[in-house]
Amino acid sequence: MTQPSRERMAWKAGVWLNPPLSFQEDGDRLKVIPEKGKDFWKKTLYGFEFEDGPALLAAWDKNTAVEVSFELGSFTGLYDQAGLLLYHGPEQWIKAGIEINDGIPQLAVVVTNGYSDWSLAAVPEWVGEEVTLRASIMKDAVIIRARRKHDTWRTIRVARFPYPTGNQAGPFACSPTREGFEVTFTRWEIAATDQDLHVDPPVA
Repeated sequence: MTQPSRERMAWKAGVWLNPPLSFQEDGDRLKVIPEKGKDFWKKTLYGFEFEDGPALLAAWDKNTAVEVSFELGSFTGLYDQAGLLLYHGPEQWIKAGIEINDGIPQLAVVVTNGYSDWSLAAVPEWVGEEVTLRASIMKDAVIIRARRKHDTWRTIRVARFPYPTGNQAGPFACSPTREGFEVTFTRWEIAATDQDLHVDPPVA
């Protein structure tokens, strides 16, 4: 299959898995206000289960990569979060993005297959920046990368994602602890897949 070099997704091409409190297109951007208390998590440690956070999803072909960009200026509260959701079904999904924890923006990935796990890497120098998350499937895994604008890619997770069909992907945002969190998404694109784990893909 011929891979696309890069194709911008229209916001209206996605369908909401749980609509947010409000959303509005502003030129090429999408501003999203999630409802307080909504999130994605399955059982581990806390015991609770959430799958009510807003995510704007479209079909995702495993022969393509997907990228989502957003601004960090509004991230201040505990667990304020946004990024890229990879969704196969209610028990199998991955969310990857920026999440505020201990007062610091963290590159956070939650991988779920019946139960969730959570990895964090502090990036305090990314405060106020535009951030891009990228996912690309290779064999039975997904390679997740992140970067600031004008930076090169940083590989943040390789996780099992062995689903050849039936996948969706797109931007998500959650605000588990406070009202008034607004995320500005700047870009949603489909791109060519990664060719190698240790070779950075092109930057838009």
